[in-house]
Amino acid sequence: MAPNVKDPSLAEDHLHQQPHDFAINEKNTSWAGVLPVAQGLYDPEYEKDSCGVGFIVDIKGNSTHKILSDAKHILCNMTHRGATSADPRDGDGAGVMTGIPHLFLTREVQRILRITLPPVGQYAVGNVFLRPDAHHLKEQKKTFESIAHQLGLKVLGWRIVPVDNTILGPAALSREPSIQQPFIVLDPEIHNEFSDRLFNKQLYFLRKQATHALTLKNWFYICSLSNQNLVYKGQLSPSQVYNFYYDLLNYEYQTHFALVHSRFSTNTFPSWDRAQPMRWAAHNGEINTLRGNKNYMRAREGVMS
Repeated sequence: MAPNVKDPSLAEDHLHQQPHDFAINEKNTSWAGVLPVAQGLYDPEYEKDSCGVGFIVDIKGNSTHKILSDAKHILCNMTHRGATSADPRDGDGAGVMTGIPHLFLTREVQRILRITLPPVGQYAVGNVFLRPDAHHLKEQKKTFESIAHQLGLKVLGWRIVPVDNTILGPAALSREPSIQQPFIVLDPEIHNEFSDRLFNKQLYFLRKQATHALTLKNWFYICSLSNQNLVYKGQLSPSQVYNFYYDLLNYEYQTHFALVHSRFSTNTFPSWDRAQPMRWAAHNGEINTLRGNKNYMRAREGVMS
């Protein structure tokens, strides 16, 4: 039963039960939109919401595994900024972007594909989602390589990204793609010398043309394709990212920066491709939707007054 506020002693006891952190804010005494009062390092003026984004970098450009390891702590500490479905194993999306782990990739490619990679910057690597059945997988890779060849690029080979899908929930598992890494260089039979500008331009054309040819409806999606960064992401929760992708736990995986993201799905459903970071950035809100909604309302102010 609620306390009888006419009884001063009961009313006083009831007030004393309020948590100190949420003491009455004189600027807002109602229940609507209430925030804690400013105290310590906290100030309600800086309150924000939406997804979680974290960034760590070695400003001298030194690559270490510690950067990646510290990024894991940042990501897992932002679990409250993301969300899951009814099954906590089905996250709204999470991931990490790093620099090119040249030492790690060089040894992996040599061990698995028997290929020697050129110096860092002169090759690109991608993380690509492909349809997992054997027929579509073969056709998608064949089409991708054909487009690359037309653009003066050469696919040296594909590496299957090792994962642990036993930790996935039913929704994520039902749409789990095959995740593979193509290693790409300028075709030496066409180009006598390396040009970074040309290389990046052709990589962009490759990504766009392959995406249009193979389409997202056929489970084809390029998380990243670059000679500068690499994105690992998926329909995961923050705590699942490093456990799902074995690469991220390898001590030889070294980077000079890491950008992590924990997604809280709002007006779009969770999916493997909608997880962040994106190819070059990560954001903590529906920035396109926000702008569109504001313009939509401004255009209709006249008929709403």
